[in-house]
Amino acid sequence: MPRPLARVLTLLELLQSGGLRGVPELADRLGVDERTVRRYAQQLLDLDVPVESVRGRYGGYRLAPGFRMPPLMLSDDEALAVLLGLVAGRRSGLTTATDTASETATAKIRRVLPERLRRRLDAVLDTLAFTAPEPPPGRRAAAPDPAVLLPMADAVRHHRPVAIRYTAGDGGHSERTVHPYGIVAHARKWYVTALDPSAGEERGFRLDRVTGVRILPGSFAPPAGTDPARRLLTSLATAPYRHEVSLRVKATAELIHTRLPASVALVTEPPPIDGSAPEADGWCRVALRVDRLDWLPAVLASLDRPFVIEGPDELRALVEAFAARLTDSARRTAVPGSQPAPGHPDT
Repeated sequence: MPRPLARVLTLLELLQSGGLRGVPELADRLGVDERTVRRYAQQLLDLDVPVESVRGRYGGYRLAPGFRMPPLMLSDDEALAVLLGLVAGRRSGLTTATDTASETATAKIRRVLPERLRRRLDAVLDTLAFTAPEPPPGRRAAAPDPAVLLPMADAVRHHRPVAIRYTAGDGGHSERTVHPYGIVAHARKWYVTALDPSAGEERGFRLDRVTGVRILPGSFAPPAGTDPARRLLTSLATAPYRHEVSLRVKATAELIHTRLPASVALVTEPPPIDGSAPEADGWCRVALRVDRLDWLPAVLASLDRPFVIEGPDELRALVEAFAARLTDSARRTAVPGSQPAPGHPDT
C-alpha cells in the first residue's frame, strides 16, 4: 500500500482511540511535518470521516462524538474481488477523477476490514504487477482461487518457499516446491513467477492451474532487481514450442513490439559502436517460439520494414507464397459491370 495512504489510515486509527490529539503529537507519531498532518486530516474529511478541528493553544483534531466506522462484512472472496476490481480499473486507462474515487474507495474498504483479512489483501496488492493495460473485453479472465492467491501473495511478500499442486496445459499433474518472486496479471490471466529449484530454472505458473498451496518453513533470497512482469514475459517467450523462429529486422525494438509483443518475441537491439549510442540503422535480432507459422507472414508484412529470415525454411516458403498472393491480387483489374464473386465483402 502507498505510504501516504497508509499514514492517512494510521491518522484515522489514532483519532479513533479517542480524545483530542494535538498536531505536534500527530506529526511525531506519523513521522511527517504539521502541514502534512493538516493535509491528511482534510483527506479524511474528503472520505466523509467527521474530523473536527479544535483551534487554540491546546487545539488539534478529534473525531465527532459517537463516530465509529462499522465492520464491513465481506468474505475473503468478496473483499478480494472488490479490491482487485478497483486496482484493475485504475490500470485500464480511466480518467484522473475516477482514479481518485477508486483510491478513496480502496481506503474505505481496507480500513473497515478485519485485521487478518486486511493483512492478507495488502500482501496481494503489494506483490501484484501488470505486464500492460488489460486487452479489450471479449474474453473472461481465468480468475485465481483466493485460497491459492492469498497464501501465494503472502509467500511472495515474505520470501517463503511454497509447495504447489499444478496441472499443466497438457493435463499432466505434478507436485513441486517453488520460490515465488511475484504475482503478475497478463492477458486476462494470473501468474506467479517463480524459481523451480528441482529444474534449476525460472517459470511462470498460471494460478488457475494451481490446485493447492502450502507455505513451507524457511526463506529464500530473491534475485536483486527482480521485475516479475518482465520475467514472466521472458518466460512465455522462451517456452518450448513446435517452431523456433530466428529473424533480423531493420527496425527499433519498440516498433517490432507493436506487432510482436514481448510475451511472444525476444528482441535484441544492436550493441553500441565503440561505447557510443547504438547504430541508428541497426538490425534487431528477433527470436520466437511458436506452434504455428501461418500467421507470421502477414505480421512481418505489416511491419513494413526490411527483414531477413534466418530460419526455419518453412517460414521462408510461407512468406514467398504470401507475397505471391499479394502480387497476384494487386495485378487483377475489375471487369466493367461485373458483379463481386460470392463471399466478397461487397455482396
